[in-house]
Amino acid sequence: MIFLLLSVLSSSVIFVIFKLYNRFGINTLQAIIFNYFFAFSAGLLVDDQLFDFQRIPTESWFPGTVILGFMFIAVFYLAAITTQRSGLSVVSVATKMSVAIPVLFGIFLYNESTGFIKVTGIVCALVAVYLTSIKKREGIKIRKRNLIFPLLVFFGSGIIDTTLKYLETTYVAETDVAVFSSTIFGIAGIIGTGILIFQGVQGKLRLQFKNLLGGIALGIPNFGSIYFLVLALRSGGVESSTIFPLNNVAIVMISTFLGILLFRERMLKKNWIGIGLAVVSIILIATSEEWMN
Repeated sequence: MIFLLLSVLSSSVIFVIFKLYNRFGINTLQAIIFNYFFAFSAGLLVDDQLFDFQRIPTESWFPGTVILGFMFIAVFYLAAITTQRSGLSVVSVATKMSVAIPVLFGIFLYNESTGFIKVTGIVCALVAVYLTSIKKREGIKIRKRNLIFPLLVFFGSGIIDTTLKYLETTYVAETDVAVFSSTIFGIAGIIGTGILIFQGVQGKLRLQFKNLLGGIALGIPNFGSIYFLVLALRSGGVESSTIFPLNNVAIVMISTFLGILLFRERMLKKNWIGIGLAVVSIILIATSEEWMN
């Protein structure tokens, strides 16, 4: 469980950094693109092997990293559009509720365990994510013409987690976890650089040093969030249908507390109910396999 905890903490730090982006006026797109290269570099430092650029394209998992690299950029872009049109709460819910996709994938494809306790915990986790993410009394309001964007974020985020699970189970050797994680970020960075070049050709690109600093700050925790999640998935003893909901609901819970402590965010009654359900879901999911034995 230590790897899962490290992944949760890394993802929670990402939340804090994104909040600071707004405070310091950092261009989020540029910072995220820069971050991919620093996340790639972090993987090189973690990896015990000498990084062989010529070997990477020959690896069986390489096509999957290309897909994931593209998905990273695409989901980020869709999340940005969703935020602009429907608000941050909608993005948060769509991203975290997507945990249902890899959970179903684990249950049906890998025949992972189910049971009343586990299913109840997963349902509680989904409700907790919703209640904790809504920061307005009136809840979520989405215009019909904008509904496609949170749906794409939902499916895109779920596909990313599901693809990670499939690749690490089927293709990634134990010694290749770091280089596998690094390659995903490297490809995302290359695709992102193409976007910046396109903006430059259009005359819309304005590079600033603070955006580079924002990318440096984000790079290490971003790499950690993926690297430690992959290690948690392959550590054995805990099923992916247990790890993914625990990961998501714990991120929501810790991020919420960090928002209160560091940014004095106000909590509604339903947010506190969501926190309570998050605790209940973590207990139920974490102990479900013991109840079944």
